[in-house]
Amino acid sequence: MEEWSIKQWQTYASSADITAFYLYTPMCGTCAVASKMMDVVVELLPNVPIGMANINYTNNLAFDLEIESVPCLLITKDGKVTEKVYAFQSVTNLYAILKK
Repeated sequence: MEEWSIKQWQTYASSADITAFYLYTPMCGTCAVASKMMDVVVELLPNVPIGMANINYTNNLAFDLEIESVPCLLITKDGKVTEKVYAFQSVTNLYAILKK
């Protein structure tokens, strides 16, 4: 999974039907587990643009989008955030959410 800036995420979100933007912090143990799950999801869904960003470097994104905690997966459809996933239950669950 590649690191995206907010601008890159906005570009992908406006040009693709669906995108996912994974937000994390480096010292978060749950984020480390979620990152491994997301690596598998990226391989399963090669046609879905999926990027990641350290939320500490995303300026006011957490405030603007009312991010409650990390890890957080922002899902956009047609350029708008439609879902925020905080519970990374399993690869199967994440796959199903992105395939909807």
